[in-house]
Amino acid sequence: MTVQELIEKLRKKAEDIDVSETDFLAVQVNIKDADPGVFYIEIKDRNINIEPYEYNDRNCAVTMTMANFNKLIDGKLDPVAAYTLGKLKVDGDIGKALEFAKLVKKK
Repeated sequence: MTVQELIEKLRKKAEDIDVSETDFLAVQVNIKDADPGVFYIEIKDRNINIEPYEYNDRNCAVTMTMANFNKLIDGKLDPVAAYTLGKLKVDGDIGKALEFAKLVKKK
């Protein structure tokens, strides 16, 4: 799977995620085994935007392999376990990374 295919998968998944209680969340995702492997997910004004760019004013950045990120968004990898096992690295606000993971796991 390419990063662009992953972004399309996330955009489709985002259509069903309720973000009405999230004011603002900006997460940069770094896929360490893809080139280029950077995109961001922003929740702002009750909308989700997913774009293939770096996001400098982010709450946090998460770094994972493509396989582990797919497992995370498919609900097959618990984010806390992934972080504990070193499969998920967080740079920035860990609380916001957990908020992001909970949103992704809802659907």
